[in-house]
Amino acid sequence: MLKVAFCDDDLEVLRELCDLMEQYRVDRNREVSYAAFQSPLELLAEIERGARYDILFLDILMCGENGMEAAKEIRRYDGNIKIIFLTSAPEFAVQSYQVNAYFYQLKPIRKEAFYKLLDQLSDEQIQEQSDFLVLKCKTGITRIRLSRLEYCEAINRTLFLHLTNGRELEASATIEQMQSRLAQRSGFLRPHRSYLVNMEHIQNISARAITMNCMAEIPIPHGKYTQIRDAYLDYLFLSGQMIP
Repeated sequence: MLKVAFCDDDLEVLRELCDLMEQYRVDRNREVSYAAFQSPLELLAEIERGARYDILFLDILMCGENGMEAAKEIRRYDGNIKIIFLTSAPEFAVQSYQVNAYFYQLKPIRKEAFYKLLDQLSDEQIQEQSDFLVLKCKTGITRIRLSRLEYCEAINRTLFLHLTNGRELEASATIEQMQSRLAQRSGFLRPHRSYLVNMEHIQNISARAITMNCMAEIPIPHGKYTQIRDAYLDYLFLSGQMIP
C-alpha cells in the first residue's frame, strides 16, 4: 500500500489534493492511504509518534512556517520518504535539493501531471520493496535497503549489520534467522558461521579471506575457498558482471 501525506496551510489546496488522490486510487485501482495536515507542526508531531509515509506533498510557504525547515526536521526521522515540494515560488527550486527532495511541483497541480508523478512513484515503490528488509534493532524498528547492507557479523549473541555508509546497527536476530530471511534474494553468501556477506560489495577473495569494499576482512575457513570462490563467480556471471 502506498502511504501519502499532504501538508499545506490552504484548505482548498488540501481538498483538491485529496480529491485527486481519491480519483487516482479509483482510476488506477491502487491501494492508497493518505492523510492531510494544515500545519508542518501537526505533521511532525505525527511522524514523531511513529507515523511513516512513502510520499509527502509539502507546501514551502505557509503562514508563519517554512516547509523547507520542516523537511530538514523530517529528514532526522525518515531518510526514505519522497518529498515533493508544492509552491508557486520557483526560486526555491535550488534549496529543495538540500533536503534531497524528490520533485519540485509548481501550483496549480494538473490532474495529468499528478497521475504521471504518482504512476512513477508507485512503480518505484514496487521495485524498492524487494530491496528492503525491516528489522528490530537496538534503535527501534528499522527499514534497511539491502543494496546498502555490506555484511552481517555475529558476535556472541548479537548480530551487527554493517552498512555501506559506515553505519553499524545491532539487530535482535541470529545470523541463521537473517540467512533464512535472505534465502530468496540473490547475492548473499555465508562464508563463515559468524558472517553473511553481500557479494555486490566484495572487493577481493583470497585463499584466506574475503576483503569487502570497506576493507573489512571476512575469514575463510580451511577447505572452503574453492566453494566460496565458485559461488562468487556464479553470482558475477548471473548478474552480468563477468563474461564467461
